[in-house]
Amino acid sequence: MIVITNPSSVANEISIIDSLFDEGLPLLHIRKPDSSEVETAKFIHQIKHKYRRNLVLHNHHEIAADFGINRIHFSETERKKTMNFIGLSDFVWSTSTHSIQDFNTLENIFEYAFMSPVFPSISKKNYSSETNLFEEIKQRENFNTKIVALGGIYSGNIEQPLQNGFDNVALLGTIWNSTNAIKNFQLCQKIVLSLSA
Repeated sequence: MIVITNPSSVANEISIIDSLFDEGLPLLHIRKPDSSEVETAKFIHQIKHKYRRNLVLHNHHEIAADFGINRIHFSETERKKTMNFIGLSDFVWSTSTHSIQDFNTLENIFEYAFMSPVFPSISKKNYSSETNLFEEIKQRENFNTKIVALGGIYSGNIEQPLQNGFDNVALLGTIWNSTNAIKNFQLCQKIVLSLSA
């Protein structure tokens, strides 16, 4: 499972992040689109040093190496705007997609790609897919890049994408729009582990 940070600050955010890692979270995507390079650096500094290798940077890729972060993410817009990744060859790359056609044409350089929204979003009001992504994924031709379901995923529906062709899931709203982020993560984790047992 992957967790993506809330775009804006959340109460006790760093404490929750460290607790998620303590519970076994493999990867945290740091997505703070309105944060400056300095603010992003301060944010990373607060996370336990031992978890730096589990961080994926969405913005300010130029500071990743300074923190020992070797994973960077490109939004769909960034990816389509430029493919000039010179100097970034030592990194593991991921990206975002919103259709199977877009996913199928990805270069093999991406380890995985988000496809969203699979379900109506928890964190964004009135944000849902215009097509059925469970039907779309049947047209998958790209098996070099893993496909990660994103959007509206919580313990009550997390099994569905994993049983219908998605390789992994990413959580956002069920973590940050919740009164008990850790409990929600534990519930999702338990279900995912039971599916892979």
